[in-house]
Amino acid sequence: MNTTVPEGIELAKAVVENAGRVSSNVKLIIATPFTHLWPIAEVVKGTEVGLSAENCADKEKGAYTGEISVAMLKSTGCQYTILGHSERRQYYGETDAKLVEKTKLALAAGLDVILCVGENLEEREAGKHFDICKAQIENVLFNFTAEDMKHIIVAYEPVWAIGTGKTATSEQAEEIHAFIRKTIADKFGAEVADELSILYGGSCKPSNAKELFAQKDIDGGLIGGAALKAEDFIQIALSF
Repeated sequence: MNTTVPEGIELAKAVVENAGRVSSNVKLIIATPFTHLWPIAEVVKGTEVGLSAENCADKEKGAYTGEISVAMLKSTGCQYTILGHSERRQYYGETDAKLVEKTKLALAAGLDVILCVGENLEEREAGKHFDICKAQIENVLFNFTAEDMKHIIVAYEPVWAIGTGKTATSEQAEEIHAFIRKTIADKFGAEVADELSILYGGSCKPSNAKELFAQKDIDGGLIGGAALKAEDFIQIALSF
């Protein structure tokens, strides 16, 4: 919940203008508030930069005042939606069951899904991080097919490393990313798991991006605060 619409447009323009500096092997996606989608779709039109929403409704349409349907998102030119972000789970009580419904609707509408999973500090300190991530994946993704998985990206968020002063090491991040990939492989097969993009979403910034992205199973980043400055975002993308 950052930037006004004019500020968001300027940020998106700066990203697009600098996208040519980034390797063609790196896909850049801008995820914006709902209010910004339409104008920023115009900014990224004709470029290789993708556009994502940050959420969607769990109903197709109807009397759900204040909600945004997948059809509405699709009509703006949006190509992706983030689902299950830790803040949505923590502050708005989003459940895995709701995420199944949202994912079904998004995929049916032709949107790709960036599904977030991850444990909080209490769960990490209790040694439950593998169990939590596995349960979130099983409860949501195991309801879908190998074909569906071609349109799904997983983002791992170590909630305990976001704004707490604690930092996940690249080894800790790789360990859980490898575990996520194995969980997917056990269900869908090695080919699907190998093709799956798994993003790291725990305070990734220019200073630690290169070390994180050097890990075998970390395919990219879900960038938060560091993406509010276009040059920082580009520097992270240049870390591949």
